[in-house]
Amino acid sequence: MNNISKYKVDKGIFISILIFTFVSIISIYSAQNLLAKDMQNLYLKQLLWYGIGFALAYFIMFIGNKVIIKRINILYIIGLILLVLVLFLGTTINEAKCWFVIPGIGNFQPSEFMKIILIIMLAKMIDKFHTDHEAPSAFDEFKFLLKVLLVVAIPAFLTFLEPDTGVVLIYLLITFVMLFISGFRFRWFLIVIGFIIALVGGLLLIYFTNKELFIKIFGTSFFLRIDRLLDWSNGSGYQLENGMTAIASGHLFGNGFNKTPIYFPEPQTDFIFAVFASNFGLIGAIGLIGLIIYFDIKLILTAIHNNNNINKYIISGILGMLIYQQFQNIGMTIGIMPITGITLPFISYGGSSLLSYMIMIGIIFNISNDSIRYRN
Repeated sequence: MNNISKYKVDKGIFISILIFTFVSIISIYSAQNLLAKDMQNLYLKQLLWYGIGFALAYFIMFIGNKVIIKRINILYIIGLILLVLVLFLGTTINEAKCWFVIPGIGNFQPSEFMKIILIIMLAKMIDKFHTDHEAPSAFDEFKFLLKVLLVVAIPAFLTFLEPDTGVVLIYLLITFVMLFISGFRFRWFLIVIGFIIALVGGLLLIYFTNKELFIKIFGTSFFLRIDRLLDWSNGSGYQLENGMTAIASGHLFGNGFNKTPIYFPEPQTDFIFAVFASNFGLIGAIGLIGLIIYFDIKLILTAIHNNNNINKYIISGILGMLIYQQFQNIGMTIGIMPITGITLPFISYGGSSLLSYMIMIGIIFNISNDSIRYRN
């Protein structure tokens, strides 16, 4: 018998989260000069969300991952109900109905929690499939992939209606990564990639050749979303131009704490990296990116050192989501990716998103604890 504590955590992951907490608070505080007067206390709210988040992570460690996995079907149904309700009862913010507004507390975004629900749901499905089929045929895989498509398509469609295209992309990416890691035949991924290329190509062809027809078929809302996505390519967006100017003004060592020299929209969420880079310069930005890479590598090592397949699938889904969001958020801030409204995990302001990440951290701590026991 070993003496490893039930609540032992990976020190590297834990210290990374503590540093993320510090970076998040000082960055949001530095963004307050760019925000309206009624948003001047966001850094205090973020500190509160982190406090609740650490409590949630501890709670997840207390109940264990097996309890969550066993009841994930119920959580999936609850998540779908919330996605439906938000379309009717949610509050419209920035032309999107993604949130329930809870007076005195803040906004609750169901799609953020659906990401982790989907990861666990898919991990359970994939693990069961491989347990039931030691040498699955192509037809076995095809039938299973149809089930996966249905499970992912329902929340993706509901989230698309909000509209929140960025989160829909994350759902699809999570699915793609988890299926790829789990060893399904390569042909399925080629088919999916080919279909996506054909679909996107067809959409862009109609968009560029006949905008009136595009609006008639897909509607004005979808047209505006595509228009926003493509705006990054010419670098003419007001938010992008000012964000990049702020980053460039930081030079090597930055303008100093709480000294963001130029206004740009959404500095506390979408463009939080621009705030941090303008304050702490290239050195600070490289340090933050280095910490993010270290954190991701720790998750990869946690998966490698674990002997439970379902744990490996869960971490692969979490990693796929985090790496995409990290690359997308920083990339759109410096002009190499389209602006999609994707936030920077653990750094950007947001109650729902941060709490969902901290739930993931609790799950990861449980998995890392299993890995430590396995190695010992």
